[in-house]
Amino acid sequence: MQIRFGTDGWRGVIARDFTFENLSRVAQATMDYLNREGLGNKGVVIGYDRRFMSRDFARRVAEIAAGNGIHVRLTEEYAPTPAVSWAVRETGSGAGVMITASHNPPEYNGFKIKEAFGGSALPATTRIIEEIVAYNLENSRRIIAVPYEEALKKGVIELFDPCEGYFHQIGRYVDLDLIRRAGIRAVVDPMYGAGSGFIPRLLPGVDEIHNSENPSFGGRPPEPIGQNLQELSALLKGGKYGVGLALDGDADRIGAVDENGEFFSSHCIFTVILRHLIEHKKLTGAVVKTVSTTRMIDLLAEKFGLELFETPIGFKHICELMLERDILMGGEESGGLGVKGHIPERDGILLGLLLLEAVAVSGKGLRQLLDETMDEIGHFYYQRIDRRIEDAAKEQLIARLRTDPPTVIDGQRVMTTNFSDGFKFIFESGDWLLIRPSGTEPVLRLYSEAGTLDQVERFLRQAVIIAGC
Repeated sequence: MQIRFGTDGWRGVIARDFTFENLSRVAQATMDYLNREGLGNKGVVIGYDRRFMSRDFARRVAEIAAGNGIHVRLTEEYAPTPAVSWAVRETGSGAGVMITASHNPPEYNGFKIKEAFGGSALPATTRIIEEIVAYNLENSRRIIAVPYEEALKKGVIELFDPCEGYFHQIGRYVDLDLIRRAGIRAVVDPMYGAGSGFIPRLLPGVDEIHNSENPSFGGRPPEPIGQNLQELSALLKGGKYGVGLALDGDADRIGAVDENGEFFSSHCIFTVILRHLIEHKKLTGAVVKTVSTTRMIDLLAEKFGLELFETPIGFKHICELMLERDILMGGEESGGLGVKGHIPERDGILLGLLLLEAVAVSGKGLRQLLDETMDEIGHFYYQRIDRRIEDAAKEQLIARLRTDPPTVIDGQRVMTTNFSDGFKFIFESGDWLLIRPSGTEPVLRLYSEAGTLDQVERFLRQAVIIAGC
């Protein structure tokens, strides 16, 4: 099969696409790339999440790295992606590999590459590795591996705990003592994923739910969105807790539930933390958001005189800017958020702790903090709907919107557009509508943000009409 890396790594259905054979091909190509670029002699860090067979898949990658003369630091247990990413940077390794399918459904697994800077592989790197996979297959390249136990005995594979260094970094960034003294009643839902146990280890007394090992993730994808956090929401509504945090399957994304038991989206989290970094941590720098992210970030950047960048969807685009410029914070709609002074990477654990720090500093709940900001910059409503669309219809829609985009939608004149990733129409009021065909599946994603919920719903109805789906 043809191997393609998506927004963050190669993923596939276990035993159908994500097989030991295909994994071995990708691992061999990755090690070929590292040795070709002179990075193999720096070693590789390999970690894995709690998905079905993840440990075995990680060991297979380690065997192939060892076979290609690359020293391996393999996590001794499951670990969050950000802890593995930090270990790559901290140990000066040439790269890292994380076996995870992140927030995908339970039947998936995946292969994420982390570059030496501690963030996801840049598009240029994954393109090269895709080419090496294809070249190796065409030329019957042999998979070179050393059996796991043999490599372990020889010391070519070394087991290690990535937590110590990662926890030390977290402790430098967040005032854990302040959070403890504040006595915040917090509960975490790691969604049975690789973040299980991590926040309570940093903050003893914080409770957890869904922290056992369960490769089926309780029958739903480990994605921290409102529809998947009903039990967490019920706990907050019960009055025992004041803050609820949720992590995705490999803990690089964050979701939350506020003091009222209402889902607190990534847009809200981004807004609260950005203000906290500026006003309480006194940090500066530019801000990056993806094309589908809330306008509240634009207005906060304007309020505090910060340069703002808008990128296509995918944290890899944010990462590139974080490497090139002084970026205070970057984030996307899916809950992937990263901050200055850490690694150019999403980190759900760190961002969850920053939320708790913001609550501790202010003595206010998450919703109260957000409402105070919206009282200053305006109140916003946001919705996204997905519609199935066949590939032929999708291509026709793309061609039509490129050549003849609408200039008026729901009676409002389009003032500016952004077609860098989908088709974004911005109106005089600042309200916007985004029509974005998926590049990997027969799905059309429709997003809107406006000053009233009624306006959001009207824009989305118009989008459905425009798309003909």
